[in-house]
Amino acid sequence: MTTPEDDATRPEAPLERAVRAAEQALIEYEIALETFRVEVENFSRLHERKLGPLYGRLEELDARILEARAARSGDPDDRRRAEEARARLAPIPGVEELLHGWMDDSGLFPEAVAMLTEQAVRPPQRVRPSDEARKLYRDLARKAHPDLAQEEAERSRREEFLTRVNAAYARGDEAELRELAQEWAAGPELKRGPSRAEELYARLEWLAQRKEMLSLLAKELEDSAIGHMLQLSPDDPDRLLEEIGQGLLAQVTERETELAALLGQGKDGSGG
Repeated sequence: MTTPEDDATRPEAPLERAVRAAEQALIEYEIALETFRVEVENFSRLHERKLGPLYGRLEELDARILEARAARSGDPDDRRRAEEARARLAPIPGVEELLHGWMDDSGLFPEAVAMLTEQAVRPPQRVRPSDEARKLYRDLARKAHPDLAQEEAERSRREEFLTRVNAAYARGDEAELRELAQEWAAGPELKRGPSRAEELYARLEWLAQRKEMLSLLAKELEDSAIGHMLQLSPDDPDRLLEEIGQGLLAQVTERETELAALLGQGKDGSGG
């Protein structure tokens, strides 16, 4: 019977400790990356739903302003710029398309009513899973991560399970995450067998390569437009979204004023 002291003096012991440390570090990194990915994805969807119509309105106003200028000046360059701006736009939607995402069978959503009536817009729903959902996700990811498996069958089982965990976390479904935690606790445990030095070296190399790949994915997320937005206000992205919306509304008002002035000048012949 070997003692802990005997086990610690085995030639492979330092390498095994290094592998375990690298595995845990990689798992923690993947958890952080997945958490950020879900935040970016959810914020992107909410950003498009809440602010997409405003961006579209700004593009339409810009095209109409260029068209009004071209009509007044008759300059070929002005006409070309107006045509290019119009070509960049999607076809002008009908009323139903224009209000898609802003109304249902019962009428306009509260956010749309507030926007049109200049009332305060209700803060959008939280775009991130709750603290409890985060805790459940992290616990499950640490326990069930495929990188802890040495056998292919066990790795496949863990991958399938973690796919379900990721989906539940992306939805912020605490109840399902609790059920998954119970399911994992009742499932089979994988007992790790002894590893040879060659296998351990290969394992370390694989872990290093995967960390490098994940670092590239993390940089892509951080460098994206939505990623930059979240980094500006990581603790309160809802407020950031509201501030962006207010800024866009101000731009819409400015463009509408400019367009009205151009059209007014065109009708009465005044203006420089």
